[in-house]
Amino acid sequence: MLIRASLLHATGAGLPGARLQSWSDGGLLIKNGRIADVGPFTEVRARHPRATLRRLEGGLLLPGLVDTHVHYPQTAVIGALGMELLEWLNEVTLPTEARFADGQYARSQARLFLDALTKSGTTRALVFGSHFAAAQEALFEEAAARGFPLISGLVTGDRNLLPELHTTPARAYEENRRLIARFHGHNGLRYAVSPRFALSASEELLEVSGTLLREHEGLFVQSHVNENPREIATVAGLFPSARDYLDVYDRFGLLGLRTVLAHDVHPRPRELERLAESGAWVAHCPSSNAFLGSGLFPMRAHQKAGARFALGSDVGAGTRFSLLGEAMDAYKTQRQRPDGLRLTAAQLLYLATRAGAAALEAADRAGGLEPGMSADLLWLKPLPGTTLEEVLTQAESADHALGAVFALAREEAVAAVWIGGNLAYERSMLQAP
Repeated sequence: MLIRASLLHATGAGLPGARLQSWSDGGLLIKNGRIADVGPFTEVRARHPRATLRRLEGGLLLPGLVDTHVHYPQTAVIGALGMELLEWLNEVTLPTEARFADGQYARSQARLFLDALTKSGTTRALVFGSHFAAAQEALFEEAAARGFPLISGLVTGDRNLLPELHTTPARAYEENRRLIARFHGHNGLRYAVSPRFALSASEELLEVSGTLLREHEGLFVQSHVNENPREIATVAGLFPSARDYLDVYDRFGLLGLRTVLAHDVHPRPRELERLAESGAWVAHCPSSNAFLGSGLFPMRAHQKAGARFALGSDVGAGTRFSLLGEAMDAYKTQRQRPDGLRLTAAQLLYLATRAGAAALEAADRAGGLEPGMSADLLWLKPLPGTTLEEVLTQAESADHALGAVFALAREEAVAAVWIGGNLAYERSMLQAP
């Protein structure tokens, strides 16, 4: 299939050098689930005169978005106002997650969750899973059926949670092993060892996490770090021999190139240095940090230290699945810090696509529109009569158009999404006013 559209993606080797490449009348050829050719439409068409043509009138065609931190069992808690992290967990979130013991409920929520990701333009994600093995199976099965390239894993904790969410080190080991054997490396799925956070994990449980990493090739690690001052102080009391929060994970061999830790709002200089040294990633979740009053992410300090970061929606403390909105919140919150970065539209797109793909070890397969990339695509076309439609009509440059997208586009502006060249979502004409 040959798509004719206005094409736009971010290029560059890193955030500081991110630039936009665009074709106002572009052609993109999809073959065997991958991008086979891209460029000015007349040139691509001349090279492939017999290809079936689909013309996308209006809007922009972008690479699919990549979410590096989102919670499968938390969709229902979006918008629980007025609390900080630990209060929010205890009063709202953990009771909701306990409902996933019901397998039928878990499967319905897995479908809702994957629908929400796709309708928001997300085509790859690192997903914080459920505490219940059957619920985690449901998520993997539903993702495989849709061809959604998901990384996730059973969430584990053995203290400071609701009793029904507690596991034991022995049970965590066996349940993780079964899930890894069944799903890791199959149907586009990969597995992430997922201790909830140091506050809810004993040394024995963290040792199990390290053992799983040593026993299985290619696993990811995901958890949380330095989100909230009260959380950090509690972790320090639980692990008095650790130098800092990050060191808790490091002592058990959980830092590496496939480690993604959410938040890191309050890092110490040593932690930033160690993050950079280990090659681990931080999932920056600006709407969640603002919603829970956790603080403003020190992006410049991470960049200066060489600590890598990408974007996460962190639903349900995050307030939407849309990484477009998340990128706008990253821009706004950086403007509130005296040392904040003045992010460009190209840099926001880089964070929402290429940086996330790199964090998920897919930099050669996702995040851009180059030939050879998986055809993971997002067509944004504003609904008629919306402010975004008017602004895009008058946009004088690709930068202006993309800035308007970050400021104004949300789920309702997503017209179609392709994953691996397959149409995963298309806005019904019945949704138009």
